[in-house]
Amino acid sequence: MTNLQIEELSPTTIVAVNKMLLKEGQEEFLAPVSYGLASAVADPRTFWQRVVLENDRVVAFISASFDPGAVREEFRSVLWRINVEAEDQARGIGRFAIHHLLDEAHRRGFDYVNVMYETGETGPEPFFRAVGFEPIGETEYGEVIAQVRIER
Repeated sequence: MTNLQIEELSPTTIVAVNKMLLKEGQEEFLAPVSYGLASAVADPRTFWQRVVLENDRVVAFISASFDPGAVREEFRSVLWRINVEAEDQARGIGRFAIHHLLDEAHRRGFDYVNVMYETGETGPEPFFRAVGFEPIGETEYGEVIAQVRIER
């Protein structure tokens, strides 16, 4: 895993992101990648989209938004999506991506990042808890709102 690097989403890497596979049952916990990518067109200044590469192969995608003017507090510094290729999960790649996300949030003046997710047997909650997110509330749709604080 020493060959991991993170870079901006690009026309070259977006094709690989759209072809990423998840483990069985995980797909029900997220909207299609293309939906998330399309929403970034709204204001590219606030969106942060990166891929994690291992030896020039896309192994993960992470998308977040940093908008201090967002009307709802939970959307000001928020992780929208993190996907790690099925065969590459549980190798520290997601943790690597979250580390870079927290660095970016800090660089932009935030001391926290939120995430919203549904609970379920194959859902993302164990991962989010393992990287420091703690539940702080619930959306009007019953999704968990979790937050990780950045201490620098």
